[in-house]
Amino acid sequence: MAPSGPQPALLTLLVLLGALLPGPGNAQTSVFPQEVILPRGGSVVVNCSASCDQPILLGMETPLPKKEILPGGNNWKMYELSNVQEDSQPMCYSNCPDGQSSAKTFLTVYWTPERVELAPLPFWQPVGKNLTLRCQVEGGAPRAKLTVVLLHGEKELSRQSAVGEPAEVTTMVPVSRDDHGANFSCRTELDLRPCGLGLFENTSAPHQLQTFDLPATPPQLVSPQVLEVDTQETVVCSLDGLFPVSEARVYLALGDQKLNPTVTYGNNSLSAKASVKVTAEEEGTQRLLCSVMLGTQTQETRQTVTIYSFPAPNVILTEPEVSEGTEVIVKCEAHSTAKVTLNGVPAQPPGPRAEFLLKATPEDNGRSFSCSATLEVAGQLVHKNQTRELRVLYGPRLDEKDCPGNWTWPENSQQTPMCQAWGNPLPQLKCLKDGTFPLPIGKSVTVTRDLEGTYLCQARSSRGEVTREVTVNVLSPQYEMVIIIVVAAAVILGIAGVTTYLYNRQRKIRKYRLQQVQNGTPMKPNTQATPP
Repeated sequence: MAPSGPQPALLTLLVLLGALLPGPGNAQTSVFPQEVILPRGGSVVVNCSASCDQPILLGMETPLPKKEILPGGNNWKMYELSNVQEDSQPMCYSNCPDGQSSAKTFLTVYWTPERVELAPLPFWQPVGKNLTLRCQVEGGAPRAKLTVVLLHGEKELSRQSAVGEPAEVTTMVPVSRDDHGANFSCRTELDLRPCGLGLFENTSAPHQLQTFDLPATPPQLVSPQVLEVDTQETVVCSLDGLFPVSEARVYLALGDQKLNPTVTYGNNSLSAKASVKVTAEEEGTQRLLCSVMLGTQTQETRQTVTIYSFPAPNVILTEPEVSEGTEVIVKCEAHSTAKVTLNGVPAQPPGPRAEFLLKATPEDNGRSFSCSATLEVAGQLVHKNQTRELRVLYGPRLDEKDCPGNWTWPENSQQTPMCQAWGNPLPQLKCLKDGTFPLPIGKSVTVTRDLEGTYLCQARSSRGEVTREVTVNVLSPQYEMVIIIVVAAAVILGIAGVTTYLYNRQRKIRKYRLQQVQNGTPMKPNTQATPP
């Protein structure tokens, strides 16, 4: 703005001429303060003065809004400059009788940046790769005093001057696992402490870094190579060396069927377990896929699984329940490409069928016929078994082995009479003495004289009946003593007889040797003489 007056253009021209051309005398214009640093939009008071007492002209030339304050003196004036937005050099001028002169004051405007922003970080940053940090700064003055600092938390990574508009500062940072979750930011520092002011800082919003480490090795996939239709199997996928393992995701699929694994996390490792059940529509070769995803990377493993259908073999009996002596045909049939083996029969050529004929006997009752079928699937042998039981109907049986005909028990002893009847259906058994007194079969009893006697045991079923006599003998205590004495006497007599025999034999041997010596016949050493 030109100084005020009736002829501003003429005055400006005079001031410029006075500044360019030296006057004839010693006229001098002064300004105070000569240097000022002030915040943007601020105000400052400047004093202009001339060396002569009565200057013809005294004023200030500046584009800034100005206001003369105080009445002033003969050779000085004071101006208030307001709304200073940028650096400026207001000029004081004077026209004295002895010449013209001028002087400048240097106004430096300071202000902190309007925008300090750290560029967004990658959503995931792989461990071992360099991270580029980029900070943009708009505004701020004076730029010579403005510095941009890149920070890792509170740690200083780089310090650079702000150059350009907007200013952009970058640096490269190697990334490790320890940087996961760390905050990065940038800060501007306007250092006006040498000017008697302070240090003005602006800091960007922090950005948190997410690092990850996915090993180059593929996950380990454990699963059966063959899967049977309508059966359930378990698939396990695992991988070590993950960081952070809790952020890893697992995808398991068999063909078009997505599996739902249960994931267990360990120390930098995971294990995903899933159950898989296939249907007949999936029969054939399918691809099993396990993918582990972490950050922006994926590791995967693929396997081939063969899905097959293999019904159990069918064991067929002409009749599952037959009478004794009936002929029964036992058959086993399986998948057309399987090979079956029927137990208990002579070896037959391998194939999907086997059979044999038997004549049912009581020993065949409850006999199991087992058929084993073998099928080769993708180089593996799978097996299936089926078992059927034959029931043979036969009449009651009472054998000596299962129902002894004679029992001898000491009186007052505890005994359990045992008599087992066999048959199918199982017969009812009764053992009676004199048709009325029962023998307590299978129960523990105290033996008395009443228990002694002959019992008629009768086993009866719908297929007939059979009887057997059973005798119970009861020994009294006196009878037992007699037996003991007789046995003891027999033992003593036996020992006495053996002793007498040995004594007589030795005596004869000694007599024989004496006769040999008397007759002059030499004795053979270590040779036993034959007794006469």
